Amino acid sequence: MKLNEFTTTVQTVADIDSKEQAEKAIRAALETLSERIIGNEASELAAQLPEEIGQCLRGREGQMGERFSLNEFYQRVSQREGVDAPTAAIHARAVFATINSAVTSGEYDDMKSNLPEEYKELFAPEEV
Repeated sequence: MKLNEFTTTVQTVADIDSKEQAEKAIRAALETLSERIIGNEASELAAQLPEEIGQCLRGREGQMGERFSLNEFYQRVSQREGVDAPTAAIHARAVFATINSAVTSGEYDDMKSNLPEEYKELFAPEEV
């Protein structure tokens, strides 16, 4: 999947007004994800995403992921994106749904396995 398609998909799924805001949502979700999952898994995921957004997952190779709740995940996305937490949750779910369409099922399953059961709502099927 190319960057433009990825961004347009997130924009459509999350009903975001502008491409710029969709890009901000993508960066916020991926940067927060990179803090939560094991660094090498983040790099493997990044390798299957468009380079421009995959770089949001890089830089933590070899590091253990931080342990924080789903609520904290949404709060971090919210702060990075500059939106309230409920909006950040909608945007993050749209990013995850788009990742599901952009990477192999094995890589998506690996990403899911790096997150606790509490995070399952991020993986709820969305129409992409």
